[in-house]
Amino acid sequence: MINGLPGNVATTISRHASMEDRFAIIPYSLTGPEITARETVIKELPIRLITPDKREEMIGMLKKEFSGFISIDFSHPDAVNENAEFYCRHRLPFVMGTTGGRREELLRTVRESGNSAVIAPNMAKQIVGLQAMVAYAAENFPGLFTGYTLSITESHQQGKADTSGTAKAMIGSFNQMGIPFFPEEIAKIRDPQIQKGELGVPEDYLSGHGWHTYTIESKDKNVLFELKHNINGREIYAEGTLDAVLFLTRRIRKNSPGKVFSMIDVLMNTDG
Repeated sequence: MINGLPGNVATTISRHASMEDRFAIIPYSLTGPEITARETVIKELPIRLITPDKREEMIGMLKKEFSGFISIDFSHPDAVNENAEFYCRHRLPFVMGTTGGRREELLRTVRESGNSAVIAPNMAKQIVGLQAMVAYAAENFPGLFTGYTLSITESHQQGKADTSGTAKAMIGSFNQMGIPFFPEEIAKIRDPQIQKGELGVPEDYLSGHGWHTYTIESKDKNVLFELKHNINGREIYAEGTLDAVLFLTRRIRKNSPGKVFSMIDVLMNTDG
């Protein structure tokens, strides 16, 4: 069940899932209160949109008609905790790729409910792998960049409300390597004119991109390191999300109540 339709990420995931025999899309999607359309269509499949005021009365029918399904959630950051509570209350395992929310409360909700979930700020496997490499360096070479400064710039489409969860997730590793830095210092760019004119984001992807630059510089400015990962479009997130669904399905079959998995678990294919 792919929730968040007709949003862009949910639509991309739905399109990918519809092309694979391994997945069957449930023709319903939980959506936001601002959505007025009653349905959307993915590859000729009509999908009924369920607003928050209708979902409690609909979920019983859905569980009877489509038993054992996994929910995918890419909703607005403000709805993260509320949606997780809904999934856990109804024992619906889920994959959540939306950043934001109250993180510790989110994890506690899943663990105490006995539900299972994959929760990650970024569902792109390659970026998660890169984050793991940086984390490895931080653990094995603490203080490596003591005395250096860090700047982080992230650019996303204008409609992305929150600061990049990917960028925020990297800060802890840089802190461990000796660079003091806080999430509030991240430069968040949402202006299409700046994105196109100054950063060079292709016009076709102004409405869907994720560009990140981490710049580490010595105190005397004679040494500079720069790490970039620039993503155009949303295809990479769809691939990782569907891999997470397959992973969670296997874990549920092995009986993993109250487990919260990450994309690192998905990459390593371990029990977490």
